[in-house]
Amino acid sequence: MTAAPTRPRLLRGAAIAVLALVLSACGFHLRSALTLPQDVGPIRVVARNPYSPLAQSVVQALERAGADATAEGAVDGKAVLNIRSEKWGSLPISVDQFGRSQEYTLRYAVVFSFTRADGTVFVPQQVVEMARDYISSPTNATGAESEAELLGKEMRKDMTAAILRRIDVAARSPRPATPVEPTDATLPDPTAPP
Repeated sequence: MTAAPTRPRLLRGAAIAVLALVLSACGFHLRSALTLPQDVGPIRVVARNPYSPLAQSVVQALERAGADATAEGAVDGKAVLNIRSEKWGSLPISVDQFGRSQEYTLRYAVVFSFTRADGTVFVPQQVVEMARDYISSPTNATGAESEAELLGKEMRKDMTAAILRRIDVAARSPRPATPVEPTDATLPDPTAPP
């Protein structure tokens, strides 16, 4: 004979059911895995800086998604994710009573494109920009440098995710558009005010 459920168990079950109902009503859905086209084959990640931490991060993320990705070797016969440009900029946004900067905006802009092994454009050249604010005490320069460094690592991780999301969107869309690629003159300057 089984015992009747206790009141805390019933309340916990009801709370879980209500939470699931609320989350589904607000449009919350778990993010699905990265979708790559079936015919993409091996991917070569190319960056201007061969030791780019962003390029290494993208390679690792693609490998976790099941792609055969590398930052080394020949481009022939491989799809190419080209990280054309990475720009960092820091702008002061507030000062103290002595005119010293105390709060900054760290900006990060990346230009990339993705082509298939046959040379057709899969994700046209585009810019992804991010900005994060941080506080820098003029009296504690060491702490400010480490905070900016940690923020930079976090932004690089977010940039990797943003690039993969754009590839995923292109893979899920029925026919990706191929607009004219912008010239370097149309790229944003991350040191310019927003």
